[in-house]
Amino acid sequence: MATFLLLMAEASAVGGELAGSEEHIGFGLNTNIFDANLVNLAIIIIVLIVFGRKFLGSTLKSRQENIETAIKDVEQRSQQAEQQLKVAQRNLEQAQAEAERIKQAAVQSGETVRESILTQAAVDIQRMRETGASDLNTELEKVKAKLRQLVVAEALQKVEVQLQAGIDDHAQQVLIGRSIAQLGGNE
Repeated sequence: MATFLLLMAEASAVGGELAGSEEHIGFGLNTNIFDANLVNLAIIIIVLIVFGRKFLGSTLKSRQENIETAIKDVEQRSQQAEQQLKVAQRNLEQAQAEAERIKQAAVQSGETVRESILTQAAVDIQRMRETGASDLNTELEKVKAKLRQLVVAEALQKVEVQLQAGIDDHAQQVLIGRSIAQLGGNE
């Protein structure tokens, strides 16, 4: 661009010298800045169209291809993301179904264990009652045996006291008669 401006400046200078001598007719430069600018602009536009079209066209085509590639890549990623989302949703549904199944199995297992514990507790309570009753009967029998021993000891002591005091004749006759009757003798 600097070269172009330098050429323009030299052309203006040469044109000014030529314009000073009006007797020269022929090829020359127009030093009128407005007319020269229009011609120069037309030349620049034509040069840009001819040479810039290829460069600008290839640049725009490359940019368009890059944008199309990026759009296709984004569409592919979007499809992959949708597929991954569907897979994740299926996995979530399966996990929720599995969690529900485990929860119901735990509830059933808990109910079974509860029933088992209640049954075992009832058996244990019954066994304790039977053991308690058996222990009570054993203790009762011990108390009865002890009372019998005490009654027998007391009776023996009274009999011994009476024997030492002596038995009257009539009581002896009655006692001897009973003893013989018990032995199977005559009375």
